[in-house]
Amino acid sequence: MKNFIQRAITGILFVAILVGGMLYSPLTFGVLFMLITALAVWEFAQLVNRREDVTINPVITTLGGVYLFIAIFSYCTEATDARIFIPYLLILIYLFVSELYLKRLNPMNNWAFSLMSQLYVALPFALLSVLAFFHRNTVMSDSSPISFNAILPLSVFIFNWSNDTGAYCTGMLFGRHRLFERISPKKSWEGSIGGGIISILVSLVMAHFFPFLSVLQWIGFALVVVVFGTWGDLVESLLKRQLGIKDSGNILPGHGGMLDRFDSTLLAVPAVVLYLYTLTLL
Repeated sequence: MKNFIQRAITGILFVAILVGGMLYSPLTFGVLFMLITALAVWEFAQLVNRREDVTINPVITTLGGVYLFIAIFSYCTEATDARIFIPYLLILIYLFVSELYLKRLNPMNNWAFSLMSQLYVALPFALLSVLAFFHRNTVMSDSSPISFNAILPLSVFIFNWSNDTGAYCTGMLFGRHRLFERISPKKSWEGSIGGGIISILVSLVMAHFFPFLSVLQWIGFALVVVVFGTWGDLVESLLKRQLGIKDSGNILPGHGGMLDRFDSTLLAVPAVVLYLYTLTLL
């Protein structure tokens, strides 16, 4: 009971801060995910450094992840041009060149995990800015104002939460066939299908209240999140199995670490960005 209460309180506060920060203003959106990026990349660096053959710099990788978020956020708001990415390129170059002088046990592993901290952890959070400032018409006049729309990035989380809830409930009631037993023994095909159905129903509600996407486009949005969110969950489960840990951290009492809470998001966000830009070509 004590653990349940702890999980419930943490979950409510987590959702309230996430939703409130995203909806309140572009500034709170940026600050919130800049902080989340920093915590997630730092957590990832600490986890992989537990391996004897890996030694990456948590400070540099975290600074790199935070700067990548700031750069993409600034670029999407047209506060600056592409030159904002030059310092980030210098950080990437440093991560490669520094291994020439540090004489560590396995520089190839260090390169791999350093870049993974940027591509797997930092980039998806940075791409939330692309969703927040996404325009249905990509060709716009110079006088067109940049508008902030938190509904698109928030929808990724809404569909993930709907999928997780539906998968858990239907999996508990009807789960018989394992989805990916080698990595996640508790997940079932029945649960995944149930999560997908719940997410589609939620997408119909989103289409009613936010008709800037059609019903079919909202359904496609939900299915993309369901499929890639499930893969994202499995990828993080595989990562934890390789590292021999149960949770990625303990920053969220009763819920584990930042990677545990955002595992589905890490693959769903890039997939949704690709999906929305594909719609602009149709």
